[in-house]
Amino acid sequence: MANWSEVCAPDDIGQEGVIRFTQGSKIYAVCRSPDDRFYCTDDICTHEHVDATDGLVMDNTSECPRHDGVFDCRTGEAFFAPVGVNLKSHPTKSENGRILIEI
Repeated sequence: MANWSEVCAPDDIGQEGVIRFTQGSKIYAVCRSPDDRFYCTDDICTHEHVDATDGLVMDNTSECPRHDGVFDCRTGEAFFAPVGVNLKSHPTKSENGRILIEI
């Protein structure tokens, strides 16, 4: 059985924007793509444990603010050094005017 958590309204995230969402001890990054889709990954950079929501989001990628490592917002895939370990991604859906993530 899926455990869906309500994050926010779609308009709470600007286009190519990101927000931080905390559930218990876990921190998530919820991004809005250029084509108005929503994606969720773990928020903490796998390279040096930096809050990735402080980085630049552009063209479905998120750049870590510390060492410029780049992740795919849609899948969590690590693209460029120094990041080499993918972020975990989480299913996301829009329902009744709210964005939800499965955790």
